[in-house]
Amino acid sequence: MKDIRSREDIDMLMVAFYDAAFADESIGYIFTDVAKMDLEEHLPVIGDFWESVVFGSGVYAKRGRNPMVIHHQLSQKSTLLPEHFDRWLEIFTRIVDENFAGERAELIKMRAHSIANRMVENICGHNPMFIARENPASDLPLQ
Repeated sequence: MKDIRSREDIDMLMVAFYDAAFADESIGYIFTDVAKMDLEEHLPVIGDFWESVVFGSGVYAKRGRNPMVIHHQLSQKSTLLPEHFDRWLEIFTRIVDENFAGERAELIKMRAHSIANRMVENICGHNPMFIARENPASDLPLQ
């Protein structure tokens, strides 16, 4: 299995992730009914985010968006719980593992752990210790 090598790999990963997340019984409604997410609009944005994370490209910064603020606004519409972020992380990790292996695949999973922890702490007001502690590097700060 190959590692994540390009923006095209990230785009493929995001399509596979959102296919699974939209269909998920636990969190699918957040994407479809609460956020009313338009994937045609969202995929280039989230692709820029993960490209910046994985390759350090900085392309997401040009969008002037703050994921924490966006998720706070979403939680005001429908309360986001620690369990929602835990499930997001489970799906994300599974999709990465099904499609990629290598240094960048491990990096994207580590960053996803860190992001989930930050979201739980900042949006839910909980200590995120419950989330996938098998990866201690997940406590690294977001860049």
